[in-house]
Amino acid sequence: MKLNPLPLEPSLRLEKPLAEAMIRPVTQLDIAEWLRLRCLLWPTSNDEHFQDIQAFYSHQGVTLEVFVYDRSAGKLGGFLEVRVRDYAEGCDSDRVAYLEGLYVDVDLRRGGIASQLIRAAEQWARSLNITEMASDCLIDNQISYQTHIANRFEEVERIICFRKSLL
Repeated sequence: MKLNPLPLEPSLRLEKPLAEAMIRPVTQLDIAEWLRLRCLLWPTSNDEHFQDIQAFYSHQGVTLEVFVYDRSAGKLGGFLEVRVRDYAEGCDSDRVAYLEGLYVDVDLRRGGIASQLIRAAEQWARSLNITEMASDCLIDNQISYQTHIANRFEEVERIICFRKSLL
């Protein structure tokens, strides 16, 4: 079932398109900045994020790639993490590039950086002969939803998650 997307809000259209941003794979020199950006996107324990970053650099776990927007002078302005998954809702193949996280610093938003990060992830996925990319967002996160729609993702499904404490 194909769902109709919401119209793109004018506030999410590019205000000031940037020249081609410096998008590149993350390096070990980026650890502190990548950690900062992860904490802004997912405000959980710094220790948890640092362990994830260490696992990435020691090549543990599944295939993951990270792209960053380089602000220069050792500063990053955004990042995207993409992982190969064997399943994603609405996808037909058993190798899907899954957009795990995307964040752009507030002062750089609406300049096309998120789209450029997504294009880098698409190119990476194509280099692995992957034919589908998937993602998700929280149901009330309109900025994320609109960013996905603006980058030609199509909504394929909505789910409601439940929890019950057994304590």
